[in-house]
Amino acid sequence: MCGIAGIVALASGSKAPSREALAHMAGALEHRGPDEFGIYRDARAGLAHSRLSIIDLASGQQPLSNQDGTLWISFNGEIFNYVELREELKGLGHVFKTASDTEVIVHAWEAWGEAAFERMNGQWAVALWSSRDETFVLARDRVGVRPLYYAEAGGRVLFASEVKALFAGDPSLPRELDPVGLDETFTFWSVVPPQTLFKGVRELEPGHVRVYRRGTLQHDVAFWKPAYPEAGVPMFKGSLEDATLALDAALAKATMLRMVRADVPVGSYLSGGLDSSVVAALAKRVKPSGFRTFSLRFADAEYDETPYQRAMVQRLGTEHAEIVVSRQDIANVFPTVIRFTERPVLRTAPAPLFLLSKLVHDNGIKVVLTGEGSDEMLAGYDLFREAKVRRFWAKNPKSAWRPLLLQRLYPYLSRSPVSQQALTRQFFGRGLERAKDPGFGHEPRWSSTAALKRLFSAEVKAAVGELDVVKRFLSTLPPEFPRWSFLAQDQYIEVRTLLSGYLMSSQGDRMLMGNSVEGRFPFLDREVIALANSLPASYKLKLLDEKHVLKRVAKDLVTPEILNRPKQPYRAPDALSFVGPERPAYVDEAMSESALKASGLFDPKAVGQLWQKCLGRKDDGQFSNTDNMAVVGVLSAQLLHSQLVASAPAKKEPPLKTVVER
Repeated sequence: MCGIAGIVALASGSKAPSREALAHMAGALEHRGPDEFGIYRDARAGLAHSRLSIIDLASGQQPLSNQDGTLWISFNGEIFNYVELREELKGLGHVFKTASDTEVIVHAWEAWGEAAFERMNGQWAVALWSSRDETFVLARDRVGVRPLYYAEAGGRVLFASEVKALFAGDPSLPRELDPVGLDETFTFWSVVPPQTLFKGVRELEPGHVRVYRRGTLQHDVAFWKPAYPEAGVPMFKGSLEDATLALDAALAKATMLRMVRADVPVGSYLSGGLDSSVVAALAKRVKPSGFRTFSLRFADAEYDETPYQRAMVQRLGTEHAEIVVSRQDIANVFPTVIRFTERPVLRTAPAPLFLLSKLVHDNGIKVVLTGEGSDEMLAGYDLFREAKVRRFWAKNPKSAWRPLLLQRLYPYLSRSPVSQQALTRQFFGRGLERAKDPGFGHEPRWSSTAALKRLFSAEVKAAVGELDVVKRFLSTLPPEFPRWSFLAQDQYIEVRTLLSGYLMSSQGDRMLMGNSVEGRFPFLDREVIALANSLPASYKLKLLDEKHVLKRVAKDLVTPEILNRPKQPYRAPDALSFVGPERPAYVDEAMSESALKASGLFDPKAVGQLWQKCLGRKDDGQFSNTDNMAVVGVLSAQLLHSQLVASAPAKKEPPLKTVVER
């Protein structure tokens, strides 16, 4: 796991990227790779790399080249089937000088070109530069586990794992938030690539490869797209028992690969939920002794899952460490969290995960397995159940009992959106006539979140204008989308809007790499994704039983308490973390009228009324869902503006241990 960055001149005769600029880009990413730093530079291109050493510790330094030095790579991530690919390439006559997965990518590009990415099973962001034919390539893994940003300015392309590195490489890039990116965030909870929060900066879409040749953009195309069964054409033809056995085998292999394809110890998160417990149990089979697990506990009982965590630790017999997080801890670390997310967030959930990854780092572990991706691939979210009930209700809108099924959802919320029948009918009953329309399952969340946009300043509203980001997103759905099951449609949209932009970014990659820890995600293995997508909807969501097939797999892996517990997603204290009398000084400063006017993002009067309304509240039950999101969203956007717009990123040149100049 690493940080990558670089600059490529699009026109011949352009000034070569400076060593200083490349060093500053690598320095901005030091948290992603503090072990080694490297630079490659020629007359047209410069690649920079900050390395977190995981595979081939002795000879896997980057940037790395082919045999004659005409093809160079800067790579962030892991290719878990690199051993098998290397043997295939050796059979084609390729000669390797290292044992790294990075060199496999170089030879794979030489052998297969863009088709190489289809063969890779892993999580990656890649930049390749060929001086022989002046080809520059950017590629990103299937679901966007690893980030990759780029900007075209002054006849050059800049790329980096994080936006702050782009700014460090070219201070002339405009540091300005994009109102459309802000509008998307306050609708979907995240931007949808290629949109970003910054004007002039784009994010490579997951599963895409972008190719420039001789200074001209050749194309930016998907090398992979998710596939789901179409009506009457089953993809997985076996029984539920067959699916259980297939998923068991696929997850076991995915976990094994992520354990053994590392030259450092691998640990695992253990949240107390089904997903991380399954992963930890499968990993323990690979490493029966000395296996490390890590848990996050909360001082607030409403969010704490300690009994489930400890029951699983006792079952597995792992070497376990845990951290207890309070509201004050969340408030104290929140500015640091936003520095790493590089985007506003509507929940504080990333903050405790940042503290958990620090615990991992402090225990000397560089790699952890987590259960992320299971809910997206196997239909674990309440949204999927909620949408199924609403579509059932839509078949008979006047039914008195059908909407009562919604009461089986959200039992973990002190202010459940289904606790009052009248409000349930009013909120979830809207738009039932559109039950067959794309996006129907997500409409309640989108409309609820979009209500926060009333806080936007007049300038932001004017800049967004008549653009409807929901309509824009729905216009990009693939032609086959209407032929999928409703569950598949809901899953596809969830993956496109939230998996990469929020779950993998704000809660995954950024919170792990902020402490120089690599996350690995068995549920996002290429074969697991393909299998999960191929399954009939009823295998994943059986009536209202979410992740049904996974529960069958987990029967012999986890404790009965975990297997039978009601669904409880990971949550943390939100606005409550910032309104107490001991809140840090930065909170009131960021929410002040002067700071709000300076950023120009929000209406000071509207935010002031919200802030005064929320101050003094003593428990989460006193906050509506909207107020929770509003406080966290405004505060995080204000911090983002302060850190990356109002202030120039500090230039940090690391000690360059590996420098290759051409």
